[in-house]
Amino acid sequence: MRDLGVGFSYLLKGQRWVARHGKQYGFGLLPGLITLVLYAAALVALALWGEGFVGWATPFADDWQSPWLGLFRGFLTAVLFALSLLLAVLTFTAVTLLIGQPFYEALSESVDRDVSPDGTAPVSGLPLHRELWISARDSLRVLARAAVWGVLLFALGLVPVAGQTLVPVLGVFVTGFFLTEELTSVALQRRGVELRDRLALLRSRKTLIWGFGTPLGLAFLVPFVAVFLMPGAVAGATLLARDLRGEETSEGDLKEGGHREVTR
Repeated sequence: MRDLGVGFSYLLKGQRWVARHGKQYGFGLLPGLITLVLYAAALVALALWGEGFVGWATPFADDWQSPWLGLFRGFLTAVLFALSLLLAVLTFTAVTLLIGQPFYEALSESVDRDVSPDGTAPVSGLPLHRELWISARDSLRVLARAAVWGVLLFALGLVPVAGQTLVPVLGVFVTGFFLTEELTSVALQRRGVELRDRLALLRSRKTLIWGFGTPLGLAFLVPFVAVFLMPGAVAGATLLARDLRGEETSEGDLKEGGHREVTR
């Protein structure tokens, strides 16, 4: 259980790091703001026309008598909006990272240089277009896995009692895991770690991942909070990636007082 606290501490350290580096924090806000506007527009459109879409998709129910027609289509509309909101939470990080790849790459490198005992940071050596392609490809693979979990959780949600108690808790942990994967991918991709190996790394320390990703996933349910936490989340995920890889970290700039402490 100690790893839960360690994971959460990396989340806090990441926010502390960007608070002390205001310029990088400011640049890191831009991709999240762009993504927020796009997602807000999509959700507003769904709220306005979702009921009409459900009606178009269920012509077989046109002859149903009241109140069954209204209840059926109202339920489907609510489910459609809930699934869209869950998908927005799961994909917000991936889309923001894709839009802000150059910003977050630079931020992650700065964190690595800052906490590395020798002041260096791993670099991928790949051109930007290649990095964007790898990031987009891996994000789609991760989202496919997340979608499978989403369908499974939706099906379990129809089970009485368990669907209203256990499933929401599982959903938060699943969201936290996939959020952490997306965020650590910035640092791990620079280290040449492939997606399959990244997932294996995260699964080997699940409680550490949940300690970092679960509270972040809950915070990301509030879109504006997600935007402002995103730069610090990338910084914290870089520290988490160093831990997963067993790299030494000099935490002088992360601690009050400025003294340097090397951890493994």
